[in-house]
Amino acid sequence: MSSFVTEVLASSGKLEKEDLASKISKISRKVEDTKEEVCDMINKKYSEFQPSLQASEDLMQQVNAVSKEMEALKNCIETEVQENIHVAVNEYTKLKQQLEKNTIIIKMLEQLKEFHSAMEEFSKALQEKTYVDAANHLERARKSVDSLKGWKTSQLSLLSALSSELTVQRENLIYHLGDEWKRLVIWKLPSSKDHADQKSFLKAQLVLSDASSKDEEPKPPALLCSVLQALAIQGDLQHKIKLFSQVLMKNMLKPLVMYASLSVRVSEQQGEGTVLALQCFKENHEERSSPSQVYSKLLLVLKTLHSHLLDVSIGNKKLSAVLGELIWEEMSKCIIHECLVYSIPTNSSELEKYDTVIKETEEFEKALKQMEYLQGDSTDLLKYARDVNCHFASKKCRDVIVAARKLMTSKMHNTVKITPDSKLRFPKLPAPSSEAKVKPEVVKEEMTMENSKQLSASSLRLPACRISESVQQLMELALNTLCEAVGSSAQCAMQLFFTVRNIFQLFYDVVPTYHKENLKLPQLAAIQHNNCMYLAHHLLTLGHHFRAHLPQPLREGVATFVDMVPGFRKLGAQCFLAQLNIQRADLLERLSTAHNFCNLDDENNYTAASKAVRQVIHQLKQLGTVWQDVLPVSIYCKAMGNLLNTAISEIIAKIMMLEDISSEDGEHLHTLCHSIIEEGPLVFIPLAEENKNKKYQEEVPLYVKKWSTFKELVIVLRANLQEIVDRWADGKGPLAVEFSSSEVKSLIRALFQNTERRAAALTKIK
Repeated sequence: MSSFVTEVLASSGKLEKEDLASKISKISRKVEDTKEEVCDMINKKYSEFQPSLQASEDLMQQVNAVSKEMEALKNCIETEVQENIHVAVNEYTKLKQQLEKNTIIIKMLEQLKEFHSAMEEFSKALQEKTYVDAANHLERARKSVDSLKGWKTSQLSLLSALSSELTVQRENLIYHLGDEWKRLVIWKLPSSKDHADQKSFLKAQLVLSDASSKDEEPKPPALLCSVLQALAIQGDLQHKIKLFSQVLMKNMLKPLVMYASLSVRVSEQQGEGTVLALQCFKENHEERSSPSQVYSKLLLVLKTLHSHLLDVSIGNKKLSAVLGELIWEEMSKCIIHECLVYSIPTNSSELEKYDTVIKETEEFEKALKQMEYLQGDSTDLLKYARDVNCHFASKKCRDVIVAARKLMTSKMHNTVKITPDSKLRFPKLPAPSSEAKVKPEVVKEEMTMENSKQLSASSLRLPACRISESVQQLMELALNTLCEAVGSSAQCAMQLFFTVRNIFQLFYDVVPTYHKENLKLPQLAAIQHNNCMYLAHHLLTLGHHFRAHLPQPLREGVATFVDMVPGFRKLGAQCFLAQLNIQRADLLERLSTAHNFCNLDDENNYTAASKAVRQVIHQLKQLGTVWQDVLPVSIYCKAMGNLLNTAISEIIAKIMMLEDISSEDGEHLHTLCHSIIEEGPLVFIPLAEENKNKKYQEEVPLYVKKWSTFKELVIVLRANLQEIVDRWADGKGPLAVEFSSSEVKSLIRALFQNTERRAAALTKIK
């Protein structure tokens, strides 16, 4: 009867559902029990650290059994649900949700199992020093923990203990790997207290332990490869290689580039391995290494590192490529600034030899690419070497400007004598192009046709004078720089030409400011005047000498310095005129102490006036001594004439202001003025060795406008009334040329008493 009822119920599906529900309920209880036992075991293992290996294995078997039972039940439920979905959707949904929850718990338990087994295998691999396996097992454990963290339904308190254990074991692995790295790659470095100089770097050594294998060819040992790959798996390799690259650059690669006397020694030592050490060549006294020397030293280091340390593939990338990315930019900059910059020629004739350096640079980079230190084709190092023309021009221009500035700030009083026959020493230039040859011939024909108008032999010649030796050297520097531009590329020639223009512009701006205080001295003011005129003189024709030999567009007329000539002439003139104004003010100040030349019968007044006149004459003589061998003759005579004219003009003005001149005063005035007439012309002696002194003295009236006036005044001071009237000669005599009738009448009234004779004389002055 019961079997019949069972069959009826089974046919209706009710019994099957009840059986399923009871089974799921039982399985849920089993899952919960298993979960508690597993969590308890894991907690004891990783949180409480209680040994429970056997219990954990039994639990794992239990977990596996429950998993299989769950899988079978799941298949049964899915089949039943599909057949009866239209009848029992609600009932089966609840059952399925319960089953899915149990499935998630089972997967979590499987991840816990995976973590446990990975950690067990990690510990075993770490003890056996199979670091790659250890790193992989630790990575598996990490993924398991990440999966557990990813389930939001997972709220296991055990996760924090698992994460902590994972962190501890990772640090343990990193420590072991670092310890192995330190034993395999050993740095011996100078003390931090030592100064970073050449001697301190001799203490730097790099020892690669067990670097040589049993084969003839050296290669990185298996242990080192294992350490490097394990570091890569754990993501710590980049940091380790970065630290290594920094030490390598600071203590080995950079010193080899910077110090010519340092080289690298590679040796094999039993028990240690391969040793790279820096050594010093005592016989090498060069300040800088040549590019070939630098390249050979660097390649020796990098090849040794490649064969004994870096020839290891990490993923799809060689370790040498990783190091190359870290050091190449800094190393190439160091090579450029500490080596290639100094190898740039200073003379255009040496530029052709620089092709050797370009080839050496190409070979250096080719060797680095073969070892995979370098990736790609174009690099800053090779680009710098190939752009030698630009660098040559830039270096030449920089050196020229530095040399020019040094000359401009040197002492001005070291002078050289310039004569009309002095010429610039133009170097031999190549023949100009055919177009440039035609023009001089045409000009020559025109000059032959109009030979009636010939220039003087002294045309375009500087008068004899003295200039600063530094200015002569500055002009020679400009000439040499323009010679470098001849035959150079258009860009190079443009740079050099405009550098020469910058030299002269720099002189115009720097010298007046730098020597501002010195230019207040009479001698240096005269020298500066001559310097400016000397430069202006040569700037007139400097561009013409080189224009036909320079490339386009300089040949079209751009190469000229004529526009700078007025500025230099003005600069020299202003400097000397400022000095003349100073001297003129000094003369007037001295004459201001003469008490206006009145009452000279008083001894004190006469002494003061006499002293003032003597000081004026002394000042003029001193200036003559300073200027006579410096200034050109014409400029010297004009300058001295201008100052003497200032003095006598002031004396004339003061005498003309006197209303009463006694006979004694007149005698004293005559004596003082006569001393000026006697000694004044003596300052016009430009060159002591010339036989033309008398000529210059005779030409005093040409340079001193008031000289004749002064001489007439001296005559009047001692003359009688008749002599004065005779020299007036009805307005046609020499006295009338220099003085007006009112001035002569004023002098007569001051010199003579009011008598009939004076009245008669005054009537004749009209």
